[in-house]
Amino acid sequence: MFYKILKISAAIVTVFVLVAISAIFVFQTILPEKYYSGSTEKLFYSSSYGKIISFEPNPAETRTVINIQKDSFSAKAKLLGIFPVKSVSVSVTDEKIVTVCGTPFGVKMFTDGVLIVGFSKIKTEKGSLCPAVESGLLEGDVIKSIDGTEVFTNENVAEIIENSGGKTLEISVLRDGENTSVDLTPEMLEDENVYKAGFWVRDSTAGIGTLTFYDPENLSFAGLGHAVCDVDTGKVIPFSSGEIVAASITKIKKGISGSPGELGGVFSGNKNLGTVKINNETGLYGTLEYELDGINLPIAHKQDIYEGPAVVLSTIDGNEAKEYDIIIEKISLSDSSLTKNMVIKVVDEELIELTGGIVQGMSGSPIIQNEKLVGAVTHVFVNDPTKGYAIFAENMLEMSKKCN
Repeated sequence: MFYKILKISAAIVTVFVLVAISAIFVFQTILPEKYYSGSTEKLFYSSSYGKIISFEPNPAETRTVINIQKDSFSAKAKLLGIFPVKSVSVSVTDEKIVTVCGTPFGVKMFTDGVLIVGFSKIKTEKGSLCPAVESGLLEGDVIKSIDGTEVFTNENVAEIIENSGGKTLEISVLRDGENTSVDLTPEMLEDENVYKAGFWVRDSTAGIGTLTFYDPENLSFAGLGHAVCDVDTGKVIPFSSGEIVAASITKIKKGISGSPGELGGVFSGNKNLGTVKINNETGLYGTLEYELDGINLPIAHKQDIYEGPAVVLSTIDGNEAKEYDIIIEKISLSDSSLTKNMVIKVVDEELIELTGGIVQGMSGSPIIQNEKLVGAVTHVFVNDPTKGYAIFAENMLEMSKKCN
């Protein structure tokens, strides 16, 4: 009997150890490498696995952390307070207060170079050709210069191509972040004495989004929660200059399963609100010309956010933001994505009745939980407009600091 009990106990211990090892591998992947905290006390999670993961300063740093209040220190993440998972970096910061907006803005951006958005064949004496495709140019390439002459507008490109005389031109382009060049030989149109290359280009874009927050100390702002991309290529627009202006929402296209909705609006007034300085995957950033209306709230650390009720602050009519009820259904702390950090669900009956849930144009709408800014709406689920992704406000704050 004793040996039977011993055998069962050993089996239970083996299973426990195997489960613990598997859990350690999982948490090594999903836990981020860096955290921000308001104190040097143990980090904690409000999320679903907060009860099984704890953080402790590494022993060699414990005394220093407690007595000197370092700006940063390393800590060990532990499973059940026993099994080491990974070492993480913790930066101790004061609670950051920002002005939360949720109001619409219009954006005007000019590309850094000229973006190729499509191709078409041209009729020549040799037949229907597309010199641009034959040269090796690709949709999404950004033309920086032609034969050493920098180009900034559609007109620049058209003038050089049309007056080339059929000469082979060296086209310098930015492709997927790398500089390269191709040789392009324009062809003369069959019925006109003019040369063409067979591509369509764009030098600017405009649209409407939602302002998430700004720092009242230096007026740096953050909005959208995702990059401004070209409508045809889907590529992030590399820009040379940009500005935001006041906007007003004038119409709503309600979202349904399989067809995302959209907010329509107009630019209101000619006065610039601010200058765009950064356009990347986490949003649109820059500096305001003056303070705007909003509410002052602290930004939550990602580990303090929990699955449960929250509100989204959004403008779906005119230019005044309003709170709507949502639920944060899932939180992902993995470093694998900077924008899809939370899954949210709209439960507010008024918002669902008006928009179907999340629609295009709501991107950047602030999410508030426990009187703190926790994130912003980024994407809608095409097959369920009541659900979508959201970015941590902490991620947007870090990027906005680069505008100082």
